[in-house]
Amino acid sequence: MGTRRVRSFGLVFLGAVGGILVSLGISALAQRAEPLPLKELQQFANVFSAIKASYVEPLTDEKLINDAIKGMFDDLDPHSAYLDAEAFKEMEAITQGGFGGLGIEIGSEDGMPKVIAPIEDTPAARAGILAGDLITHIDGKPTKGMTLNEAIKLMRGEPKTSIVLTIKRADHDKPIVVKIVRDLIKVRSVRSKMLENDIAYVRVAQFQERTTSDLVNQLKKLGQNKPPKGLVLDLRNDPGGLLDAAIGVSSVFLQPNVLVVSTKGRIPSANREYYAKRSDYMRYFSAGGDPLSGTPEWTRTVPMVVLVNVGSASASEIVAGALQDHGRAKVLGNRTFGKGSVQSVLPLGEDTGIKLTTARYYTPKGRSIQVTGVEPDILVDDTAQGNLFRLPREADLAHHLENSMAAPEVVTQAEEDSDQPEPKMFEFGGADDFQLQQAINLLEGRPVQKSGPRAAIAKGEPSAAQTAQPTAEAEKKNDGARDNAPKERVERYRLTPDGLVPVHE
Repeated sequence: MGTRRVRSFGLVFLGAVGGILVSLGISALAQRAEPLPLKELQQFANVFSAIKASYVEPLTDEKLINDAIKGMFDDLDPHSAYLDAEAFKEMEAITQGGFGGLGIEIGSEDGMPKVIAPIEDTPAARAGILAGDLITHIDGKPTKGMTLNEAIKLMRGEPKTSIVLTIKRADHDKPIVVKIVRDLIKVRSVRSKMLENDIAYVRVAQFQERTTSDLVNQLKKLGQNKPPKGLVLDLRNDPGGLLDAAIGVSSVFLQPNVLVVSTKGRIPSANREYYAKRSDYMRYFSAGGDPLSGTPEWTRTVPMVVLVNVGSASASEIVAGALQDHGRAKVLGNRTFGKGSVQSVLPLGEDTGIKLTTARYYTPKGRSIQVTGVEPDILVDDTAQGNLFRLPREADLAHHLENSMAAPEVVTQAEEDSDQPEPKMFEFGGADDFQLQQAINLLEGRPVQKSGPRAAIAKGEPSAAQTAQPTAEAEKKNDGARDNAPKERVERYRLTPDGLVPVHE
């Protein structure tokens, strides 16, 4: 195995689906303090022998052992898994930002693959695949009962070859059949542009090896003429990625040497604190230059808003939580996915391994976001018509780890959005991006809307037309009630050289 490949498998990957994380030095030797369960192992050997000798069709030793290993993970948390040769190889491609296929992040629901998020500017996104789509058939083959690895294998293929997906979409009575042409997926993790009134917009789609250096380069370009007056960091539908990249991105905006994230687990090596310093965001990239070299000074002081939603997971949540805890930025949008666990990749051989949950991570103030996610400072719906992304959160996944610091009940996304009208898909960073417009309002000191009038009507709230011209009689009846009733609080901020300052009216 090449040096680069070995190094890649040592990286920390915190994705919501199929995450790669650093090996924390766990090995079979670490388990010698506990005696092996010989009686249970003998029983396993007896079952193995019986199947091998008597099953109606011949089975190889390799298949039986692989299936047995996979079975051990069935009742563990949803992020622990056995990595066969193909899955193990795929880690390197994801880490480096390139792989073949359609360009979707998938999870599982009702025994079928479900789209967590289409990756921007990929065949799936261009074909209209949406977050929340349930894939019922792949090239006519039912997906019910398929493992995610099996579904991925069917969807992967040579560039320029086609595949037909049958989609079940919420609020659509009939299945949707979509033909997609596969392509080489090279994820561009950082995009940016300058908005009106000197507000910079930066979107991170995934945390990869080059994300920190790409981010710094984009920020240099944005401020090459003059520093922007405000900055929007968009982490929506970002499923996560490398821990090093999350620490690096946080370090771009935080003061040096402040705590970014900490991890706690059963073994000593799982208990660590990570700071905004070179040794922590360059643990596996020390051979190259410092990606933060030349970072503009204004990045640590510019007024800032972070956009998040239900698709913001793990590494995204680390960045949002760190910036929120240090008071560096206001977090705006929807509550995040809630993946607060750390996985370790433990090689079993040259081409196989296991991905095992070994720790939980915590924000600088010691908050665990496991299940609960990051709660925005300002809640704003995905669109003016309500929430678009009705995805399962960590709390909806079978066998998820609990959060002892959280309230017993966490409202799921489906429950939150059950009464919403159907909103329309929009482009992140586009002219129809409702949450971005609210972030701009926040930076410029204007009122921030949670949702538009249509969503308010759907929730049974009076529309502007219904409340614009009350009769004189109604005014008299309601005067006392209005004086005593709690008024709806609208968050107002003013952009100043010292940052965002609340406006008290």
